[in-house]
Amino acid sequence: MFKGQELSIEGQTIKNYHAAELRTDVGVKLLNGPQKAHFLILQGKPINEPVVQHGPFVMNSKDEIRQAFMDYQRTQFGGWPWPVNDPVHPRSKGRFAKHSDGKLEEK
Repeated sequence: MFKGQELSIEGQTIKNYHAAELRTDVGVKLLNGPQKAHFLILQGKPINEPVVQHGPFVMNSKDEIRQAFMDYQRTQFGGWPWPVNDPVHPRSKGRFAKHSDGKLEEK
């Protein structure tokens, strides 16, 4: 839950910025707390693959991790369109997306 004060799931209180694990085969009752709650529900199945993580990279093998580092060092994943590594845009810019093909989307 990422917004609101609390949420009750089958009588158990979940506070803001906490998580709950639910079963997919059992229905549950959700009851809002004093404020409107916002939460994210994710579902996935195990893929039964090895997982190797280093820094921001997650792959299936150490060789793939090494390749990811080399790719990043060589191209920064296709090129970084900003003049610095940590761009900060003015608040007045608003929301936008700059795609790899150069197309600019602005709201």
